[in-house]
Amino acid sequence: MSQGKPRRPQAAEQEVPVKYGDIFNVSGELADKPVKPEDASMMQTAESTVFGKTKKGGPASAMQSAADQNERAGLVSHHDVTDIAGEQGVSVTETDVPGSRIITEAVGGQVFGQYVEPTPVAAVGAVQQGSITIGEALEATAQTAIDKPVDQSDAAAIQAAEVRATGSNVIIPGGLAASAQSAAAHNESVYRDEDKIKLGAVLTGATRRLAADKAATRQEAEGVVSAELRNNPNVATHPGGVAASVAAAARLNENIR
Repeated sequence: MSQGKPRRPQAAEQEVPVKYGDIFNVSGELADKPVKPEDASMMQTAESTVFGKTKKGGPASAMQSAADQNERAGLVSHHDVTDIAGEQGVSVTETDVPGSRIITEAVGGQVFGQYVEPTPVAAVGAVQQGSITIGEALEATAQTAIDKPVDQSDAAAIQAAEVRATGSNVIIPGGLAASAQSAAAHNESVYRDEDKIKLGAVLTGATRRLAADKAATRQEAEGVVSAELRNNPNVATHPGGVAASVAAAARLNENIR
């Protein structure tokens, strides 16, 4: 599964570099940065470490294509690297869930791609591959969006997920939804991102903090996605965030039934 395939750079009529925002759904300073050869090289190395090779059609491939175009146009040199990639790094991380792993690719903390891959299940006796629960999907979010400051859209999505997992509309004091709402309110009064409460802190150990849990389904995922969209000023979900992880779990559960 991927959060949308990277857009291949198109040949430009003017001498304008291909930027991250041209090929990926990213924002902020990174979106305006030209894709440079060393960025692509680092992502290729990271992908090869996890996949054993560069993933066809993945972020590294798209970055290499963009960097090659920029270098041919004389807009970057072969050993150039963007300050964000150089200082904050590129990453390909794995989050294990029952019967699969969620792989997330990012530059400077911004997620470019997310994939769900099945993992082998031991063929001893009658071992059955289990469904991914809503709680486990939330725990995956604690890894894929670990440094994202909690905002109102996250809090709404977490509340929707908790309601669907427990079957109760009551916000439990000290529960996930209450913690997320408290974090979002706190973050609105804090200026610096480094001082804000992050999703990783709120969602770590999500499964054991839920009063009950259930398998993620398409219907449950649609409710979580709707909640996140309604409370986001940009009417968008965060790549690797709460809604994306629950939706990914639901799709995987459909495939293993």
